[in-house]
Amino acid sequence: MADEPIASLRTRYGQIAAALDAATSPADLDASKKDIIAFFKQVDATIGELAVLKDEIKALVDKYKQLAAGTKPTAPEFSGEKPAIHSDHIGASTFVEKGWSLLSLGDYPGSIQALGKALELSPGDAQAESLLGWAQMLKEDYDDALLTFQKVLMREPANSLARINVGYICLKKRIFGEAIEHLSKAIRMANDKKATLYAHYYLGLVYLEREMYEDADNFFRKTLELGPNLIEAYYQLGRAQWFAGDQEAAKASWEAGFAANRFNPWGKKCREMLQTVQTGGGPPPPGDTSA
Repeated sequence: MADEPIASLRTRYGQIAAALDAATSPADLDASKKDIIAFFKQVDATIGELAVLKDEIKALVDKYKQLAAGTKPTAPEFSGEKPAIHSDHIGASTFVEKGWSLLSLGDYPGSIQALGKALELSPGDAQAESLLGWAQMLKEDYDDALLTFQKVLMREPANSLARINVGYICLKKRIFGEAIEHLSKAIRMANDKKATLYAHYYLGLVYLEREMYEDADNFFRKTLELGPNLIEAYYQLGRAQWFAGDQEAAKASWEAGFAANRFNPWGKKCREMLQTVQTGGGPPPPGDTSA
């Protein structure tokens, strides 16, 4: 099905080529010339339409991500700018661009393959390596991602986004000491607002997992000061307060999360948690991967 438009164009190409080979008069050549020009315009228009469609597909991906947002701790969202592509004689830049596009679309295996090819052609390419780490992390290949980001940090110690990604991976692997070290350093560097926001949020999750509820409460509150739209922080703040024994504060946090964005999946989860506790239930405890 996906090959039908190309197959149709190929068929037309073959027809024009055959007519050109069979031309025996100036009139035949003139007719072939007109066919070639018309065919070129058709292909050029198709390329333009496909480029527009390609951009529209990204809107579908964004909508899917919003609807499919789960209840696991949110991974750092990839929203990197399109890399500045320069032509090179070995072709690595082509694979970097492809890797970025596939990563933006959520095709993490495809992105890993393309970026791996880029690094084969240009070992140590900083841009390809950083993008590869994102793809591996979002695919949940945490060991591979950790090694990749460590290479990035060896070369760029001030790369705060790479550092919070390492912190997130350490959180997922329950290596809490290293997670705290990397996330705290990202906060101290304060050279990237997004990194600083997520560093506070992930530190909140680390302390929640360690059942250090007062510390978790502080970091989630700071997260909401920095980024009120990070609705999952309301949900996790409520959990920290609930397990600290302040159930009324927890309910207030979930109410605030739902009020902040009732259409956000985490806003809806705040409402669901309110309904759960009103019927005698409680939030998932620390260590529960469904939380």
